[in-house]
Amino acid sequence: MFDLKLFLRVSLFLITGVSFLVFSGCKKDDPVQENEEELITTLSLVLTPDGGGTPAAFVFRDLDGDGGNTPIITADKLAANTTYTGEISLLNEAANPSEDIAAEVKAESLEHQFFFATTTGLNISFAYNDQDDNGNPLGLSIKLLTGDTSTGALRVTLRHEPDKDASGVANGDLTNAGGETDIEVDFTVEIE
Repeated sequence: MFDLKLFLRVSLFLITGVSFLVFSGCKKDDPVQENEEELITTLSLVLTPDGGGTPAAFVFRDLDGDGGNTPIITADKLAANTTYTGEISLLNEAANPSEDIAAEVKAESLEHQFFFATTTGLNISFAYNDQDDNGNPLGLSIKLLTGDTSTGALRVTLRHEPDKDASGVANGDLTNAGGETDIEVDFTVEIE
């Protein structure tokens, strides 16, 4: 014979037990991932000649992120023996509306730094044109000086949480920086 009182007690016990497990699994002290990595679909480096002239644009676009479609990379030519002021912009164009990741990098400047490297033969030198809140280099703005005619690759790397006090890091040497790479792009550069 069916005992309704026993059924209700057992049901109440099971509901209470399941509720306890569900709510105890959602503690407020569970770690929360802060500053989750943002998707960077577009990196643009615009180099404007000091004293005037036509800006040169270097653009990396990968709207579907890693994997999938091949990124589109475009690069203008640079003039020989010219000083440029460079500005980097970063976007997540997969979001609607697109997100300005460069603004986030600037707001979290203590946790980010750009690095610039060239292949042998490319006649370019760099200097940082901006700083984080502690006076260390950031790299959203740079000075770039071209030398004589040459061709090679320019690698732009954004590092998250680099050791900015490590040897050479303040001078743009990635070797001892540590941290994680947020984006790294190689541009083919022709100086004429």
